[in-house]
Order: sequence, then structure tokens, then C-alpha cells
Amino acid sequence: MDVVSEQSAAPLAEEAMLGLLLPFWQLVIGAFVLVVVVLSLGRLARRGRSRMTTALVVTAAAIAGFAVIGVLLQG
Repeated sequence: MDVVSEQSAAPLAEEAMLGLLLPFWQLVIGAFVLVVVVLSLGRLARRGRSRMTTALVVTAAAIAGFAVIGVLLQG
């Protein structure tokens, strides 16, 4: 019976280690996304007011579309 418990402990330890690393990778990905968004917003702001308005409308439409798709697929 001890052999079975020792064999099953190894995969649990590996999953625990991966579980500890997972939030770190999410943080790294989130930081890269944030940097790209800030840089693109700066570039968009330099291009002028009409481009900013168009970008906001497109972004709002994309957010609304994703929300609708999420609600439809959830049900």
C-alpha cells in the first residue's frame, strides 16, 4: 500500500509546482499586453482626434460583440 501512495505523490507535486508558476506566466503575459496597449495608444493619440474617435467606436463594437457572443454561448 505504501508503493501506491509514493507513486501517486509525484504527479501531485508536479501539478502543485505548475500551479505556483501559472500566475507568474499570467503576470508576464499581462505586462506585455499592457506595454503594447500603452505604446499603441500613444501612437494613436499622435495621429489625431478623428483616428481616436474611430478607434473608440471600433473598440466599443468589439467589446459589445464579444459580450453578446459570450452570453449566447453560455446559455
